[in-house]
Amino acid sequence: MSAVSSRLPVFPWDKLEPYKETALSHPDGIVDLSVGTPVDPVPALIQEALVAAADSPGYPTVWGTPALRDALTGWCERRLGAVGFAHGNVLPVVGSKELVAWLPTQLGLGPGDRVAYPRLAYPTYEVGARLCGAEPVVYDDPTELDPSGLKLLWLNSPSNPTGKVLPKDELTRIVAWAREHGVLVFSDECYLELGWEADPVSVLHPDVSGGSYEGIVAVHSLSKRSNLAGYRAAFVAGDAAVLGELLRIRKHGGMMTAAPVQAATVAALGDDTHVAEQRERYAARRAALRAALEAHGFRVEHSEASLYLWATRDEPCWDTVAYLAGKGVLVAPGDFYGEAGARFVRVAFTATDERVAAAVKRLG
Repeated sequence: MSAVSSRLPVFPWDKLEPYKETALSHPDGIVDLSVGTPVDPVPALIQEALVAAADSPGYPTVWGTPALRDALTGWCERRLGAVGFAHGNVLPVVGSKELVAWLPTQLGLGPGDRVAYPRLAYPTYEVGARLCGAEPVVYDDPTELDPSGLKLLWLNSPSNPTGKVLPKDELTRIVAWAREHGVLVFSDECYLELGWEADPVSVLHPDVSGGSYEGIVAVHSLSKRSNLAGYRAAFVAGDAAVLGELLRIRKHGGMMTAAPVQAATVAALGDDTHVAEQRERYAARRAALRAALEAHGFRVEHSEASLYLWATRDEPCWDTVAYLAGKGVLVAPGDFYGEAGARFVRVAFTATDERVAAAVKRLG
């Protein structure tokens, strides 16, 4: 076994392949609700911006064009309630997963340091800690952690996989605790614009941050809100000192967002209409799948935001995966996201209307 393999968990999606084969054998084809990948078209105005910037023969800058930084700071102020934002408070990244996986390394963390993340969480938080040799630590309430050696605290609201949203007062309490103990907070807010039964709040909101961005950074992605997973368009925003250090490291590493993608990001962040239209699509799919699951005997917990339903039949998650695969429906087992998810499945509603309708029919 290689040194890399020995320090990383098994790539979880490989374990789902046999169940995918079962679902593929359904006479009407598979309904894949396992991965939250966008399936709807990239909005025309974003495609047009990308094409218009296609003649970009020179290297882009790591920190982005002035137009991009204006778009990022303006969106943070308008959408997140951030105040007094400057270009130093934002930094484009090459997709949010890259940032999550390599952030601890770029921060200079290593053996003896600790990285904390929610007990039920996106697996890449753990991967990022292990890549640099730091100790991964899970929590239910981060303020109950021993702060010694804790260098990085991940928040994730709305949550992947559960769709749980942290209330404003809880975020405020956590940020205050982290500052008291000198712990850097990175808040993964990639699903913030997809609140259904709750209104997610950013750590950058003045009621949470107290008007200061010291020790806090928010992570945002255009993959979900604008169907740009294929563009790898994302950014971080917050503490200028932290972002300045990341900028220096990322310059050395050549971590540059492609120039056409920068132009597309400007167009995407400047338009709210396509976001509202996409929300309507997801809301309809969510309502149909939730009703079908509950009528079929599932219980849905949390799920007040994001692109997923966190569902259970009160049985081991792999039994549920096998049961649904027999109906041609593929879902993600909850233990992909931690042992606490061992009796749940994550059901994405990112399939097409036709495929969602097929799943509803099969569950009926």
